[in-house]
Amino acid sequence: MTENTTKIVLIDDHKLFREGVRRILDFEPSFEVVAEGDDGDGASDVVRTYKPDVVLMDINMPKMNGVQATADLARQFPDTSIIILSIHDDENYVTRALKTGAQGYLLKEMDSDALIEAIKIVREGGSYLHPKITHNLIEEYRRLASGASSDPSLRDENGIYEYKPLHLLTRRECEVLQLLTDGKSNRAVAEGLYISEKTVKNHVSSILQKMNVSDRTQAVVTAIRKGWVNVSES
Repeated sequence: MTENTTKIVLIDDHKLFREGVRRILDFEPSFEVVAEGDDGDGASDVVRTYKPDVVLMDINMPKMNGVQATADLARQFPDTSIIILSIHDDENYVTRALKTGAQGYLLKEMDSDALIEAIKIVREGGSYLHPKITHNLIEEYRRLASGASSDPSLRDENGIYEYKPLHLLTRRECEVLQLLTDGKSNRAVAEGLYISEKTVKNHVSSILQKMNVSDRTQAVVTAIRKGWVNVSES
């Protein structure tokens, strides 16, 4: 194991699924699965022992489900990133999972490239949603926007419907929020805007406070739903 190795814990009650995921991860030289678990009930002990960078957490397990386990881990180990693995693409499941502190949400129908990309992104401090989840949020946004755009009270002084949250965030914070939506880490945001990582962290803290959310993933989901950012369906 090298200093740049991403240590991963895999928690899922289906042994065959764990074996399949592990085979995928074993092909990535910078990844190492350091431990596995079959229930959220013992997740805290596993993370405390192995100190992983990323936990892949099944959402449905018999004793303690992934949402409850994620809440415990996020509270006890804030430096460990958590990606939820789920068969559910319903927005309620996604919202519940992200509110507990997960940095990513993947459907189990994912391909290997999506899994590897998600781990790398959250390892660098970014957020990742399965493309199908993002698509659903975009469709919901379009549905809401089609009605909202006809409301005169939501137009600016020039009669143009304003999607950006300039009533709430500064223009620089809007730029940061857009880059967070693009899945950028703090380092990538800093490089893209030619500012320091410390300044990015300050902007992110301000965004979370103004949007009344607890983490950047919730901020991204809220921004997509409200149409505050540009999104891609790719």
